[in-house]
Amino acid sequence: MEKEKVVIIGSGPAGLTAALYTARADLKPVVIAGSQLGGQISLTSEIENYPGFFSAEQTLTGPELVEVLQKQVEHFGTRIEFDEVTEVDFSKGSPFTIKTYGKEYEAETVIVTAGASPRRLGVLGEEEYIGRGVSYCGTCDGFFFRNKKIVVVGGGDSAIEEALFLTKFASSVTIIHRRDELRAGKALQKRAFANEKISFIWDTAVDEIVGDATVTKVKLTNRKTGETSSFETDGVFIFIGHFPNSKFLEGQLEMDEHGYIITDEMMRTSVDGVFAAGEIQDAVYRQVATSVGQGTAAALRTEKWLSERE
Repeated sequence: MEKEKVVIIGSGPAGLTAALYTARADLKPVVIAGSQLGGQISLTSEIENYPGFFSAEQTLTGPELVEVLQKQVEHFGTRIEFDEVTEVDFSKGSPFTIKTYGKEYEAETVIVTAGASPRRLGVLGEEEYIGRGVSYCGTCDGFFFRNKKIVVVGGGDSAIEEALFLTKFASSVTIIHRRDELRAGKALQKRAFANEKISFIWDTAVDEIVGDATVTKVKLTNRKTGETSSFETDGVFIFIGHFPNSKFLEGQLEMDEHGYIITDEMMRTSVDGVFAAGEIQDAVYRQVATSVGQGTAAALRTEKWLSERE
């Protein structure tokens, strides 16, 4: 069993920021990165709203920001483990036990920054065609749909951001939304409405994803009229929200009815010595900048918590 002062579960902006601050405090944090270094931000095509990272000539991408953060935290002494947490035991207080697929840790303090994952539609054909026309990541899979006709399901910021990105590859992008107006920010809406490759199907739900070797069409129902129809497409990109990656923490930390970890303004959880930051406890803002701030707060409180017990 490896004994550590600080173990950070998750490697998104909150986790890497917490690592930066605890590393600079000489606490030698270990980051258990999970399945994707950088979390959701590593799958984001363009970042235009993170302060200090802007160029009129070239937009910053998610993977580029993750690469900078990784170099920064490792420079100050963070150790990144490419592994996934399977079980924790916070019941006895500090030190806490954390098990991964490859190791077991004993940690004086823990910062949970495991983030959130894309929500699925839950319709026929969705699971069957993942990787064969169904995707939750335009950045990952957009290239494979060059000159193809695709649909994007959703109406929030993520859906519109990804739809705009996908126009770089697809011949057309049709946004299917359950309501009659978008929830995305006004700037994104303006760009989407102005893009000649993007069209909209309003007040409509996807009932089924159909195909043979790959996706060929979606079956739709208009939520106002009840009318059903089919729409031919080569791909379905789904962006309808997220759920917190907190299942491994059930029974260990207090959560709300949706599974988000409950914290106070100092990022403290229901267990003394365990802190949480980022989208695993933030269902409201869900921005890189807010996750960075929350990661900073969690790290500073962790440092104080440890110093008070020396």
